[in-house]
Amino acid sequence: MSEITELSLALTAEDERNIFGGNDSYIRKIEDSLHVEIIDRNGELHIIGDKEGAQKASEIIRELVQLSRRGSDIEEQNVDYAILLKDDEEKNNIPKVDSANVLADIDRDIICHTISGKPIKPKTLGQKKYIDAIRNKMIVFGIGPAGTGKTYLAMAMAITAFQREEVSRIILTRPAIEAGEKLGFLPGDLQSKVDPYLRPLYDALYQIMGTENFIKNMEKGLIEVAPLAYMRGRTLDNAFIILDEAQNTTPAQMKMFLTRIGFGSKVIITGDETQKDLSADVRSGLDVAQSVLKSIDDIAFCKLTSSDVVRHPLVQKIVKAYEDFEKKSANKKTKKEIQKMERRSKNGK
Repeated sequence: MSEITELSLALTAEDERNIFGGNDSYIRKIEDSLHVEIIDRNGELHIIGDKEGAQKASEIIRELVQLSRRGSDIEEQNVDYAILLKDDEEKNNIPKVDSANVLADIDRDIICHTISGKPIKPKTLGQKKYIDAIRNKMIVFGIGPAGTGKTYLAMAMAITAFQREEVSRIILTRPAIEAGEKLGFLPGDLQSKVDPYLRPLYDALYQIMGTENFIKNMEKGLIEVAPLAYMRGRTLDNAFIILDEAQNTTPAQMKMFLTRIGFGSKVIITGDETQKDLSADVRSGLDVAQSVLKSIDDIAFCKLTSSDVVRHPLVQKIVKAYEDFEKKSANKKTKKEIQKMERRSKNGK
């Protein structure tokens, strides 16, 4: 039986208000995850449990206090990620870090602010590496499941570069692939037909830049939102270009897009390998690009995982469940192929 340890932390009343959560939900989550008991006695927290669990809980609470004192609102995602960093780092493919300040270090990296003044910043180590790659590389592939902030963070970086006059325009594009419904059946002209596919890009622009500012720059031609087919035959100089939903490009489309890039441009390509809408016999341009371009120095491939999901905690669980299921299915398929080859080999003998 593990030795029971008790650790104490002195907190101010404001610290407690910020990190406890509604109905003490954040503290309860730490207790349940680390199998400890946390008791508040006159402004002093007492953490009771086995030595390892109590130490982890203490470090998590200290990190949350640091975030709070930096002026950040503590959200459930902060608590979940702090627990994830402490709990089974190898299992979750998270590099071992000096975790005492890791959340604060991530929190310091403010990209820009929304029109309402809310700061936009990475919330996980994976997102931080993605942002750093965008700063340092000419072409960055952001690959990962829904909810990892691939497109939104890229948009924030694009708008920041545009506002600082590092680029003269922003170009946002995505393939207009039908996900079970044909474009021809949709009402309206061509722009009306493709707008639903570009809506997530518009939404991010409105939130970060503001509707009026966005419309003004779009009318001037400084911001362009268009389907990927519109990129053919162009050379894109001094632009920040984002290709979204790249898993739905064909190899030919991806090659066409990458060869449009001109001087002074930066390119972000985002995609989710698990959500392809291409025909079963068509290979994704995103998959081919990873094989073809992996050895080129000024191109970075950032793989985000379920650990980087920053939507509702249930989304993270759903993504993780699908990752596990697909991994298990792939292992079964590989095993069957090996067995099939072994049977053929025996028959050949």
